[in-house]
Amino acid sequence: MTDTSRGGPPPRGGSRRRLLGAAAAVGTAGLAPGCALPPRLDAVPAGRSGEARVLGLPNERFRITTAEGQAGFEREVVDALARQRRALGLRDGASVPEMNLLAVSGGGENGAFGAGLINGWTAHGTRPVFDLATGVSTGALTAPFAFLGSDWDQPLKEVYTAITVDRVLRSRGLTAAIFNDALADTSPLFDTISTYLDERMLAAIAEGHRQGRLLMIGTADIDAQLPVVWNIGAIADSGHPRALDTVRRILLASAAIPGAFPPVMFDVTVDGQRHQEMHVDGGTFAQAFLYPSAVTASRRAAIARGRRVPPARAWVIRNGRLDSEWAMVNRRGLSIAARAISSMIAASGFNDAVRLYFFAQRDGVDFNLAFIGSDFTRQLESPFEQGFMRALYDHGYEKARVGFRWAKTPPI
Repeated sequence: MTDTSRGGPPPRGGSRRRLLGAAAAVGTAGLAPGCALPPRLDAVPAGRSGEARVLGLPNERFRITTAEGQAGFEREVVDALARQRRALGLRDGASVPEMNLLAVSGGGENGAFGAGLINGWTAHGTRPVFDLATGVSTGALTAPFAFLGSDWDQPLKEVYTAITVDRVLRSRGLTAAIFNDALADTSPLFDTISTYLDERMLAAIAEGHRQGRLLMIGTADIDAQLPVVWNIGAIADSGHPRALDTVRRILLASAAIPGAFPPVMFDVTVDGQRHQEMHVDGGTFAQAFLYPSAVTASRRAAIARGRRVPPARAWVIRNGRLDSEWAMVNRRGLSIAARAISSMIAASGFNDAVRLYFFAQRDGVDFNLAFIGSDFTRQLESPFEQGFMRALYDHGYEKARVGFRWAKTPPI
């Protein structure tokens, strides 16, 4: 599994490409007869996904590409604004002073950049409290800390500077792509998540939710081929005995690279019948997100009528580069497949940044984008290499500590 980018700019998640490349090369062998694959319950029947519940909460998650999901997300935002007004002592219907919206993208080891940037932002003294924080993949591991504020900067730093590969995965060998559901076992990553996401952290997330702030994490339901946005604050505040385990599993699912890391199975009920959903990396659909368009319909209408709306700022952290990454690709099927996958991931990240920019322009939201620039030249030599991640964390931290220059448009 050769990394074909030697001599070029730093790889975009090089270890992810190697794992994905191996999965792509042998994945079709799973069709061979006599292979005992991991068991599962029946999937939710076609067209019934919106009715499935994990904890039985009506607002535990939203399938935002459906009309029902968008309406549910919009109701959640309206309810959150009402809670925020009460927390601020404002009258019903009054405008909140301002809104700060954060999106943290996927990017594997490159998540160290976003973690350093957020903590350096604290040191600069200008980091806001986020009314909405969203995360996908590695961004799902960062977003809860960012949501909770500067008191959680030290554990965020530890996640990205003290991590080692043995705290993320155990290799199963290449044949696991044939006889199992992934090349690696991510039980160590679940244990790592559980070390930080404990009852104290869950209670803090629940308190943020009660104050009218939202924490959303994206996964992909690959049975239904739908993106799912999980309402982490509502789950944390539910008091459900399985809330903590469910939130931990959501974060694990959001980072579950298909083929490389195992999917996370969620037991659900529909009409009293048990089913299972298979969830993988939220980056399967989008590497960063903020809100569905239905949420800002009233804001757009007010702007069109010339009415004043509260100032809103979107902060988008792209844990990766946005320029092209040159490499001479070996003329071999595995190298070509790995390169194609990395190209699709890169294009998806760029397109997400452009999409969020145009949504912000449409909605009268101030757009701010951060990404890894060409001035960071260190290369990733092995999966979750501590030296690389520490250097990238320090790079993001120092950039923000002295006053990060957020891009006002994507580099288009």
